Amino acid sequence: MKPDVLYEDNHLIAIYKPAGILTQGDKSGDANIMDEVKKYLKEKYHKTGKVFLGLLHRLDRPVSGIILFAKTSKGASRPSEQFRNQTVEKIYHALVLGKPKQNRGVLVNYLRKDEKRKKAMILKDKKPGANLAKLFYEVVASNIELSRSESEDGDEVKLHRPYSLLKIQIKTGKFHQIRAQLSSIGCPILGDIKYGAPFALPQKIIALSATSLSFQLATKKEKKEISVPIPSIWEKYTKSKR
Repeated sequence: MKPDVLYEDNHLIAIYKPAGILTQGDKSGDANIMDEVKKYLKEKYHKTGKVFLGLLHRLDRPVSGIILFAKTSKGASRPSEQFRNQTVEKIYHALVLGKPKQNRGVLVNYLRKDEKRKKAMILKDKKPGANLAKLFYEVVASNIELSRSESEDGDEVKLHRPYSLLKIQIKTGKFHQIRAQLSSIGCPILGDIKYGAPFALPQKIIALSATSLSFQLATKKEKKEISVPIPSIWEKYTKSKR
């Protein structure tokens, strides 16, 4: 798997992560984008020994989109600070079941990770272990019908509501934040059965993608914006009535 490089300078490299691929290795031993980027850098620059690569943020396995890595420790410092201070602008797009009551809105919740179920739980009030999460959304299109009504197993699924395409911005980056908060308003993401979607998509991917990342470069007072289109595979699942 050759990495899809979106941007590269002396200190940073931005990659497009396909849905279904791990960001970094885990006990499963499955392929991950971080190892592939290390291999790419090793071959491109004829490096010997281990290749340094700093992980600045993550995307869930079933999510696609832009991931930024640091090629040097100097490159890791300023971007890491930006992520901590929530000054990086992160835009996502998602296909969700139904439609939010308002075309634009803000969702504010307290989230706590359930370690056993590997799931983010929505809490009404702040409690120990809970973190504040804020999400801004805008309805880009609605009344989108699925082009087929079958699950990953090929069983027909009756669909009661059309889908909507949302543009989402988050400042925080909490565990499963977007997935949990959209589910809490009755709009689970297409394919996200963990958070209430009626069926899974092939390879257990979900229709959520990190489509834009804006940050200050590591060694220059220059803002860089990287963007990608909505995944073309989404068209396979939908026929639009916009």
